Amino acid sequence: MMSRHVRLLGSALALTGSFGTAALAQGRACADLSALARPDLRITRAEPVAAGTLPAENRGRAALAGPDRAPMPAHCVVDGMIAPRTGVGGVSFGTGFQLRMPEDWNGKLLFQGGGGMDGVVVEATGVVPIAGATAAPALMRGYAVVSTDAGHQGRDTRDATFGLDQQARYDYAQGAVPVVAREATSLIAQRYGRAPERRYFMGCSNGGRQGMLAAQRDALLFDGIVAGNPGFRLSRAAVAQAWDVQALLRASPRDADGQPVLAASLTPADMTLVANAVLEACDGADGLRDGLIQAPAACRFDPASLRCPTAEKTATCLAPAQVEALQTVFAGARNSRGEAIYAGWPWDSGIASPGWRAWKLGTAQTGRPNALNATLAASSLGYFFLTPPRPDLDLLEFDFDRDTPQTAQTAAINDATGTMMSSFAQRGSRLLVFHGNSDPVFSASDITAYWQDLARDNGGAEALGRFARLFMVPGMAHCGGGPAMEDFDPLAALEAWVERNEPPARIVARGASFPGRTRPHCPFPQQAHYTGGDPERAESFECRAP
Repeated sequence: MMSRHVRLLGSALALTGSFGTAALAQGRACADLSALARPDLRITRAEPVAAGTLPAENRGRAALAGPDRAPMPAHCVVDGMIAPRTGVGGVSFGTGFQLRMPEDWNGKLLFQGGGGMDGVVVEATGVVPIAGATAAPALMRGYAVVSTDAGHQGRDTRDATFGLDQQARYDYAQGAVPVVAREATSLIAQRYGRAPERRYFMGCSNGGRQGMLAAQRDALLFDGIVAGNPGFRLSRAAVAQAWDVQALLRASPRDADGQPVLAASLTPADMTLVANAVLEACDGADGLRDGLIQAPAACRFDPASLRCPTAEKTATCLAPAQVEALQTVFAGARNSRGEAIYAGWPWDSGIASPGWRAWKLGTAQTGRPNALNATLAASSLGYFFLTPPRPDLDLLEFDFDRDTPQTAQTAAINDATGTMMSSFAQRGSRLLVFHGNSDPVFSASDITAYWQDLARDNGGAEALGRFARLFMVPGMAHCGGGPAMEDFDPLAALEAWVERNEPPARIVARGASFPGRTRPHCPFPQQAHYTGGDPERAESFECRAP
């Protein structure tokens, strides 16, 4: 049956505009989709969009990548809401979605993952969720694309107040994705006269978590999943945000009002000093000094090597309090017994990048920090992760012994830490995960440790690699940014794997930080190693085990 589907899809892709016209002749006109509304399905818009129209910028969208400004092909857009209801406190809830269906359809559906605390329906264009990616959005490739707010309507993607409602917690955690995927499939069948031949998922950050959770708990839903920088252990990563804020504030100077200035605990110049020292210690382990740490497992660095020899802080050294703060943060969150709460962090060149600073330190030069760790964590922990909720949570009063266990109930429905994927693999589905080594909010060390557990529980690394592969990106921060080779196309790699049985042995990438250079990203645990030849070309590197 699967081979027949592949043949049908190949035939469909061989056609061009005539395919779209023929398919639409068997289905409904765009505006007629409004008639499909039900008590549990509101359709607020169903209208054709002319070719070349730019998507509107949604100012509430997650800060994962810049708004896509590419002109779109002619398509039908449907906005709607599934299962509207009145929830706790009289608040209105429902699962909002947007579905865009091109006239020249390629026979596939892409589910576009969310970000942050969701709560906003972003433009469903299927943009590759990496800040530096230049690959075309999925809608331009002929995909139908759907996005969702994950079951609640917030001020923006930092609004976690929905966490007071039990059902809204579940919808955000895992409930919204299968519901929206099935409704989108039904609407597509009505529009084109047939259901999608393939269903894919692609997301980063919380979208990456959604994708991994779908592979673990909705194993028959998608043919292929791209999960970027996934917040798969989101409950503990939120606790780690509180840990980092507390540690860095202990090293912070005070403003005129006597309040600690988080951003001043380590200035941009300080972090550049640290990043350069990390490169000096670790850059050559892959056989070439090129500004990229391709062999992080071999990296050994201690910020104590930069401690000032006297009490005077200078531009070439760090104060003792700064060294202690870095050691505390990079060792990872722990309770009073020294037990790990969350993973530590690898030393990498991207720790001096604006994307790293935006999460850990911010830029505010007053006692009101704007670091995402400080602004997002208090809300997400207080409203969503802690049970019972604590809306007035002060991060400085978070107790890692008392409060960490109170995240367990949300973790049980929200964290994508499962390792049983037998149905997903048996179905022929594929999982492609990528992650930046300089991610400041979800530790690269956490995802690689999880991947080793996944291999252990699925017959070893070789067996796991038949259906799931992880690609670590040196220098890259959260969903892009940093001195990295971040311009690559994970969707194209996934398509080749699912549709042509071509497993990605390497993904060639470019990066704006290194003009003219190409590098391979290798499936973990392999690393790119220089073998000789032109050091600016991917062909001069091979993927090998560390």
